[in-house]
Amino acid sequence: MTASARSLPPPKEGKTFTITELAQEFDITPRAIRFYEDVGLLTPARAGRNRVYTHRERTRLKLTLRGKRLGLSLQEVKQLVDMYDSKADTSQQLKAFLQVLREHRSQLERQLDDIEVTLVEISQHEERCKRLLAEAASHAATVPRRRGKTHTVEP
Repeated sequence: MTASARSLPPPKEGKTFTITELAQEFDITPRAIRFYEDVGLLTPARAGRNRVYTHRERTRLKLTLRGKRLGLSLQEVKQLVDMYDSKADTSQQLKAFLQVLREHRSQLERQLDDIEVTLVEISQHEERCKRLLAEAASHAATVPRRRGKTHTVEP
């Protein structure tokens, strides 16, 4: 998302949007928005052949993109977005979604641990390479070179 998209004031409740306006606001392609429609995350109204997005659809798109940034699957994002729309008691849905978030957090923490271990190993390899290069340079400086003659080794 671009800085300008984040700094825009929230739209008025009755305002409608075109696919191009939403694509520009959220820095995504119209094709991505159509994909979210295909999987049931967005259901814009139609004015002839044109899609008309309400504030509700804009909010659903915003939640979808937020869920994607968090690394949630589209199914998990759909659960989140559907909870936003639900008028019924959502305590069961919220508990289930809280569990999804816990599992996702746990997975990310494991990945972070793996990354930290890998970075330590990379640092160790870098230091070893630097040491070997320094030793090779030191060795090359102390070995006399012969001029004019090349030596070949018979097989």
